[in-house]
Amino acid sequence: MSKTVRYITLIILFGLLVLIRFFEDVLFYDPYLLFFENDYLYIDSPRRETLKLVLFTTLRFLLNSGISLGILYLIFRDKSVIKFAGLIYIFAYVFLLAAFLYFVINPRQEDYYLFFNIRRFLIQPLILVVLLPAFYYSKIKR
Repeated sequence: MSKTVRYITLIILFGLLVLIRFFEDVLFYDPYLLFFENDYLYIDSPRRETLKLVLFTTLRFLLNSGISLGILYLIFRDKSVIKFAGLIYIFAYVFLLAAFLYFVINPRQEDYYLFFNIRRFLIQPLILVVLLPAFYYSKIKR
């Protein structure tokens, strides 16, 4: 793959991440979008359909993860990086979704801030932001 094609593909993948974020309210069911935009520390948790929320959160996580793995592959062109990152995404999904479900099922105002941050790791490509410099640092150390 030539550098030009690689860079164009990277721009498209980053653009897809931006589009997912930009159209999140249209594409995904998430009653917490408006909840966390407001003064959530002083209001009750919104009404939600738990199964639908989990399915759409999973879909968003899978979309962000797949695009992120594509970005990592195009930048590092190393299958071992993708395998390791894939494992990180799988473990993160299991752990974060379990915590997410706990907070959805047992909403308490004193837990909203922690819930907000756990939810953020599920619906935004923050793991990519952590993995890019980590793999780059690992690469330059070799």
